[in-house]
This record gives sequence, C-alpha cells and structure tokens, in this order.
Amino acid sequence: MLQTSLRSGLRLRAPLFRPRTAVRLLSDETRSKIQAAVSGTPVVLFMKGTPQQPQCGFSRAAIQVLGLQQVPLDSLAAYNVLEDEELRSGIKEFSDWPTIPQVYVNGEFLGGCDILLSMHQSGELEKTLQQAGVIPGA
Repeated sequence: MLQTSLRSGLRLRAPLFRPRTAVRLLSDETRSKIQAAVSGTPVVLFMKGTPQQPQCGFSRAAIQVLGLQQVPLDSLAAYNVLEDEELRSGIKEFSDWPTIPQVYVNGEFLGGCDILLSMHQSGELEKTLQQAGVIPGA
C-alpha cells in the first residue's frame, strides 16, 4: 500500500530535472580572438591574475606546475580573465569547460588545474610538452 501511494505521488509531481536550453554568449569576434590566442603561442594559460600575481590558488598552482616543467617564458602566453568579462565567460564556452584556469598546448585544450596537476604527477604533461616542442626531450 505504501509503495502504491509513493508511486502515484511521484507521477503527479513535476520532473525534478528540466533540461536547459543552450545559450550562446560568445560573439564571433571573441571566438576569433580566443582562437588566435590559443593558436599563436605554444602554451596558453587563461587564468585569474597574472603569472607574477595570481589571484586564485588554482591559477597559482597552474603557474607553478608550468614552472616546474620549465616552460620557457617565450613559449607561454597568459591571459588575465579578470580584466575582460567577455573573455572570462567566453573562454568557458569556447572550451566547454566551466572553470578557470584553462591550459592549451599547441592549440589543444588540456584542461584545468586538476587535469594539469594529474598530468604533471603522472609524467604525461612532460611528454605532452616534449612532443609539442615546448621543452627539450630527455
């Protein structure tokens, strides 16, 4: 009896999950600028703050990992998303990744801080950077 009333009660309620419709916020101009940025430098980091003054712990960790990998400064471009709200929201849509920082190597999106740390710990980041010609091979 209790199961029957629970089932019937569930049928009367509205669904708990309603799919959201996708909203495009990224203008073609911003998409082109981001594409040019990720294509223009071997390693690109979209972060909060600057490499000299990161404004969040995750951005600081990403910079530290790239430093540990000895990524040359001339191979790294960092963009402060706090200076440009359109970039801050646009990069999330561009990569389909919800958080910042975001790292690209040779135009390919690697991931955020957690992915970067995991790749660093496993040695995969070093291999990726070597294959991309960013750091010398062993």
